[in-house]
Amino acid sequence: MPSTPHRALRALLALCTAAGLASVAAPTASASPGTGPTAVVAMGDSYISGEAGRWLGNSLTDSGGRNGTDRAWTGAGYDPSRVYGATAGGCHRSDTAEVRSAGPLAGSLINLACSGATTDNVFRASRGGLPHKGEAPQADQLAAVAASHDVELIALSIGGNDLGFADIITACATDYIVWYSYCHDDQQGEVDARIDGVMADVGRSVDEIRAVMTGAGYSSSDYRIVLQSYPSPIPRAADNRYGESGWSRTDTGGCPFWNADSDWARDSLVPQLANRLKSVAAAKGVQFMDLRDALQGREVCAKASRQVTSAAPASGTTSEWARWIDSRSTQGLVQESMHPNAYGQQALGRCLALVHARPTGNHSCRNTAGSGPSGMYLTAG
Repeated sequence: MPSTPHRALRALLALCTAAGLASVAAPTASASPGTGPTAVVAMGDSYISGEAGRWLGNSLTDSGGRNGTDRAWTGAGYDPSRVYGATAGGCHRSDTAEVRSAGPLAGSLINLACSGATTDNVFRASRGGLPHKGEAPQADQLAAVAASHDVELIALSIGGNDLGFADIITACATDYIVWYSYCHDDQQGEVDARIDGVMADVGRSVDEIRAVMTGAGYSSSDYRIVLQSYPSPIPRAADNRYGESGWSRTDTGGCPFWNADSDWARDSLVPQLANRLKSVAAAKGVQFMDLRDALQGREVCAKASRQVTSAAPASGTTSEWARWIDSRSTQGLVQESMHPNAYGQQALGRCLALVHARPTGNHSCRNTAGSGPSGMYLTAG
């Protein structure tokens, strides 16, 4: 283990890195893994912070515990802090977030991710990074963690908000409910116009993490970065249990999207983003975890899953693993829409645990039909 003077020097270097004092450098001999408890760290946006972890499937019952789906129900009212703790109404770091659901991978499981975060919220403040929801940029928070812990792995989910995921979902739902027109034709052009810049910023996020870890005395072999992609929250048209016409997708299923738009999102948009993120991972020399198929059959409105009712209780083997769009805003927050719910987060946590045990290579994570979150498995990817 490093001596006490080394520990003090590492802490000083981390503070200097956070402040952007690049002229202060550690002697080569003092560079070493961190001291203190081992740690796995999550960084990035809502897909890894734990947004929608409040929910165990989706239910049409709007009162009480919503057939057992609402984990914020106290018996007399709703308290989201039961799930999100002090970050309720802010970063929404749930108790089932990916890093929290991964199991005992390290002495500390640390969640720095924040709902709504963009790459600007990852960069160090000294490099143009911006605070978000009252918190310092995530790379600056990482500097403190790296000084006090032995960081083994950093999982990063970022780029979706830069690309405008929420705007795309809103546009597609609005085109279904209001305008009776498709969204994929105009939205694909928007994605194509933005994606090169987004990927450059994702790459810069990796560079910022590397800079913090180097400044804290780590060599590149002392820790791993795993860049992950996004799972599709909606199924292909052929896998949707509700017909395209009528109001069932809106009022019952919570998946108000045309068939053509659903197929575009599932088979074009999500793969496009995953493939580009994989290229960034390769260019930056980090591992890649492909989650595009992680919710296959467990998406909102998927034929292979069902909503929760009084006669069909919440279950990781039968319930949906993503939060629907509550178009009537009668349950929880709209921002939770289209995110992995508690079951989905438990599944992604299992994916992280599996990748943690595979120190090299890229991997795709998928679920086993008819099995719960523990049934996730990896394929080469």
